[in-house]
Amino acid sequence: MDLSDRIETGMQTAIRYATANGCPQKLGKALKYAVFPGGARIRPRLCLAVSQACGDKDPRVANACATAIELLHCASLVHDDLPCFDNAATRRGKPSVHKEYGEEIALLVGDGLIVTAFETLARETLHAPEQTARLVATIANAVGSPYGIVAGQAWESEEKINITAYHRAKTASLFTGAVSAGALSSYGNPLDWYALADALGAAYQVADDLYDAMDDTDSMGKPAGQDAENGRPNLVAELGVQGALKKLQELVETAADSIPDCEGADLLSAMIHKEAKRLMPAKLAASAA
Repeated sequence: MDLSDRIETGMQTAIRYATANGCPQKLGKALKYAVFPGGARIRPRLCLAVSQACGDKDPRVANACATAIELLHCASLVHDDLPCFDNAATRRGKPSVHKEYGEEIALLVGDGLIVTAFETLARETLHAPEQTARLVATIANAVGSPYGIVAGQAWESEEKINITAYHRAKTASLFTGAVSAGALSSYGNPLDWYALADALGAAYQVADDLYDAMDDTDSMGKPAGQDAENGRPNLVAELGVQGALKKLQELVETAADSIPDCEGADLLSAMIHKEAKRLMPAKLAASAA
């Protein structure tokens, strides 16, 4: 089973549990709407790729980690789109959850996906209980406070934003969680993978800033220009388009060069470079070449 199949099977299973008999009908539909069809699934793909590079010693645990990471990512998108934050009308090329189902259901969908993520970890690691606690702690650290997505979102409410801490928490943290969980699932050392996660998370943030600043709504699947509209930091404003593009390319190379010596290093490097092409706005592809 390839990585995409493993991810989608895990997501289907998790949502099937969350929407089983007894789930309110509207909530059940909204939960499915929030996660299917998915985006690039880069975070769970990275989690599984790192697990494979470490020997893929327990695929069931790795699949659970990848599923939990993606559920948490989806939850963060649902909450990020709410009127109290970005008030985004679209996500992944369709109406955002609160536009389709209302704010109350959207809030509950985000909360429900968070709970489902940790329920998935608990259920799918019953055969390896020695793994459960450290995986829960690792992934929770990537989404909570003081360094996870919650903190990243909270920086937007501060009068003065620490842009380094903001980007690291809102974007890079879940990449770190994905990489760390992937390594742990195969009994690898997550410390060996932090440099890769940090560089790739930063690259993703630069790419997101480029899409937003260049008004590339169609490619993003969500409204562009949100940073300027909401007064949030954007690296393009600081570095310019070409400077941000150069930064993106440097970070991708740093990520690839940071892969530890392991049996799956070449495949993982190829995956990172392939993903880098997708990250680059089409309007800039020619100049990058």
